[in-house]
Amino acid sequence: MNPEQRVVRAMNEAVRCLNLDGIPSEAPRGDGLPYFRFDPQGAWRVSAGSRLHDIEDRCVRLHEAFKRAIMKGIDYSGMLRAVPEFVSVAGHNSEASLTRELFEQSLAKTAGFPEINRFLYLYDCQHLVASIQECTKEIEQVLGEFYFTLNTESLFFPPMKHEDGLRYSSSPVTTKLFAYLGFIFIRMHSLLDYTVKVAFEAEHLRQDFKRYPKLSSGNMQFGDRKRVSFDKAAGTLFESCEFMTTVETLRNHVIHDGLLDDMPKAYEHIRDGVAIEKFVLFPDMTNGRFDRFVNRNLFFGREDKINLRLPAIVAEFQARQVTTFERVLAPLLALG
Repeated sequence: MNPEQRVVRAMNEAVRCLNLDGIPSEAPRGDGLPYFRFDPQGAWRVSAGSRLHDIEDRCVRLHEAFKRAIMKGIDYSGMLRAVPEFVSVAGHNSEASLTRELFEQSLAKTAGFPEINRFLYLYDCQHLVASIQECTKEIEQVLGEFYFTLNTESLFFPPMKHEDGLRYSSSPVTTKLFAYLGFIFIRMHSLLDYTVKVAFEAEHLRQDFKRYPKLSSGNMQFGDRKRVSFDKAAGTLFESCEFMTTVETLRNHVIHDGLLDDMPKAYEHIRDGVAIEKFVLFPDMTNGRFDRFVNRNLFFGREDKINLRLPAIVAEFQARQVTTFERVLAPLLALG
């Protein structure tokens, strides 16, 4: 399916509800479970649980808080008019065509305007926040794509009528489903790294702008969260709990150890020749870690249908983002 066909198909699905069990409906079922719809702006929207707007609000406040703290005592508006455009975009944005060498040469020409280093540092801090915003949107949109595929695409090609019962398919479509799953958990962990950087930067803001300062958090990752003042705080992304251990375990497994199923597959429950349920099984986990025996760690005895739980997982992660960003804002607001 080419991009144009996908857009047309998605628009055709706009009036339909994509459900967690893989069976679309013309209208909400009224069963209290979340569902997905394609909105007129071209984005997938989940019916309940999303904190995307709350996260966006906190990130906008972070942009402003970094600006106020870094530019404290400075005529920001007046100086902004004198700042060359390349300062905000070069090295961050594809709209800036400067090479590293040209960027360095351009900065050398601003030696008579040392306050430019404040702006460079501010835009670097805001770049971290912008990365959080975009990554959060990525996860929610890929979540919608997962359910679009599960609800609307045939798991077996070419499509055909199947006998009643339970069957599984391993196909390019199921490969895509598992790719979406892996992406979601990998990007969740990316957000953990980004958030540690923003939190540490907010608590260790640079004050010396005689030269272009490096970020305090430049080399930090999620494993360095113990250096953040509210490490282990309840309800945050830094809490030591089963949920956060699960996110780490899944990311590390997909990145370092292998697939989430030796043969990625999706199941269909067929009745009267029609699928009444589709699902993807997830490995058994206890306390956030895979159940393991020697070298074996992908057991499926609990028949955990991850498609029934995935929106709740993303919703909890987003709720923790909101709480975490409130804590990140505190030291910046104190400075500004």
